[in-house]
Amino acid sequence: MIATAGLSVRLGEREVLSGVDLLVRRGEWLAVIGPNGAGKSTLLKAVMGLVAHRGDVRVDERPSATLKPRARARLVAYAPQAPELPPGMTVFDYALLGRTPYISYLGRESRHDREVTGAVLERLDLGSFAARRVGELSGGERQRVVLARALAQEAPVLLLDEPTTALDLGHQQQVLELVDRLRRADGLTVVTTLHDLTLAGQYADTLLLLAAGRAAASGEPGQVLTEALVGTHFGAHVKIEPGPDGRPVVHLVRGGP
Repeated sequence: MIATAGLSVRLGEREVLSGVDLLVRRGEWLAVIGPNGAGKSTLLKAVMGLVAHRGDVRVDERPSATLKPRARARLVAYAPQAPELPPGMTVFDYALLGRTPYISYLGRESRHDREVTGAVLERLDLGSFAARRVGELSGGERQRVVLARALAQEAPVLLLDEPTTALDLGHQQQVLELVDRLRRADGLTVVTTLHDLTLAGQYADTLLLLAAGRAAASGEPGQVLTEALVGTHFGAHVKIEPGPDGRPVVHLVRGGP
């Protein structure tokens, strides 16, 4: 479970987040949406303990501030949107870094650690890339490698910042379907930021709409993805219709504001 109460973050002179409350129960998927600069990535960083914040953050009903780094890493895996990847490291070795919380400080990875890493690469269609250098990969391939490292961590909570960035349509679907299957099979709790509102509405159980660092709306996709809310906070002219499964599909309308 992930919960925040009154979560606020100030970066320099700017209040990036202000009084954000959220609750994501075990096995649920929350998608955080909002216009650029709304504070979506900062929210994930605050939950992960990567930026100073005010307010309460709890992971598995424990105050996040009391968790040591290795303990937190066994509970929460975080995949940033644009990480720094060592260009000379192989894909396998980079993904293997996800096993760090389970390896003693002076120890080496076990056979199990390598098996877990290999299995994750196969699931992400990266098995044939294992020996390639990270610096040789395309943007979409690098994005999948970042996700592979997070999944290799085998944490019960996944924080994914724009996991479909730079991915083509097929790999967007592949990644989100994989996350959804793992969530359902293993009871994972998932929090993602997503720019694509239709994808957010198709996959997430609940949505949190951030605007100017504040929670503007939250609830089931149909409650948050409304023409009024999207028009107001994204400055877009849209038509929203139910898809084949009843979930909202967002269409841009030409000639809008």
